[in-house]
Amino acid sequence: MNSRSNTFLSDAERDAVIELRHAMHREPELSNAEWKTQERIRSVLERFGLRGIKVFHNTGLYVDIEGTASGPKRWIAVRGDIDALPIKEARGDLPYQSQIDGVMHACGHDMHSSIALGIALAFHRMRDNFAGRVRVFFQPAEETEPLGGQTVADERLLEGFDRAVGFHVSPEIPAGKFGAREGAVSKSADQFTVTISGKMAHGAAPHKGIDAISIAAAFVNEVQKLVSREMPADDGAVVTVGTIHGGTAANIICPSVVMKGTIRTRSPDRRALLSQRLREVADGVAAMHRGQADCVIRSGEPPVINDSDMVKRFRQLVHESVGRDAFNDRKEIAGSDDFGFYSACVPSIYFWFGSRAPGNESHVHTPTFGASDDLIIPTTELTVRYLLDFLNS
Repeated sequence: MNSRSNTFLSDAERDAVIELRHAMHREPELSNAEWKTQERIRSVLERFGLRGIKVFHNTGLYVDIEGTASGPKRWIAVRGDIDALPIKEARGDLPYQSQIDGVMHACGHDMHSSIALGIALAFHRMRDNFAGRVRVFFQPAEETEPLGGQTVADERLLEGFDRAVGFHVSPEIPAGKFGAREGAVSKSADQFTVTISGKMAHGAAPHKGIDAISIAAAFVNEVQKLVSREMPADDGAVVTVGTIHGGTAANIICPSVVMKGTIRTRSPDRRALLSQRLREVADGVAAMHRGQADCVIRSGEPPVINDSDMVKRFRQLVHESVGRDAFNDRKEIAGSDDFGFYSACVPSIYFWFGSRAPGNESHVHTPTFGASDDLIIPTTELTVRYLLDFLNS
């Protein structure tokens, strides 16, 4: 599929899609501060006649396109994330490189938003060709809490919807190819804070105190056994202690240590088990050393779960539209994505569009990440075709 075979986007719409990508890349905004991006997207939507645009999560937007054709009224939602990262861009070859020092679209959200825009514009113009509703989210704060996806779930913005679609650029897949797989394709991400309480004493008399650093060290060692001895090897579970703070002087027994970290798993069932066991390990290690542990776990995004039927439909569409060798079902992501909140609400698909090409081999979240404009229109076209197939089948 290439831009010359487009059937869904007009020339003006294609131009607007690419212009949005360039404008967002030049002026990236961090999570929960996407005010200029929000107004830019709103302006383009209104210029093409879309009305009823709604705000969510302060800096996000969504718009509904109602089909006027007769037939079963299915509802489907599409997510494009809009936030950038605190990374200084190192791509001097881009005419639209970031003009904001220390901020760049290193995760392709400028592309995701542009694709979402194209979908909204195409369905608005084609609303006589389908029944039902397409809701397009321009979602803020995928990268940093408070997460935009959490708001979608909390405010029930998917209530009544039958399906949801998300997508992400992938430098691990060759440009022009697509990927999706059934089941869990990312991990949940929960955050924990463990506070160890001991008793201060002089360093020359440790028996008079309770050493919180010793307890913390034991916790760091023991908590890894939750993964190595209690989780199936194919789960890919991870427990990371990311920060540890405690102690005031070299000759004082430390009375308090605070540790923070993350818990990740592909399994919704084992997600709860890991949190429970982490609490038990903290309490047990502290008690064994005569101290106390306070454990606070804050739930983050759930794993992204791909619906089997939606993946099968997507695979068939890629085979028919792009070619049988253009589909990849082996990729998964080691991290997390708040599209997991969408897939926890309704059957969903989260697919990848490949971007690897000479000069664009860098991974996401790096200063040299980049992807060609040439990917945007074909991916938009494929997604529109996929959504229409669902709405009209």
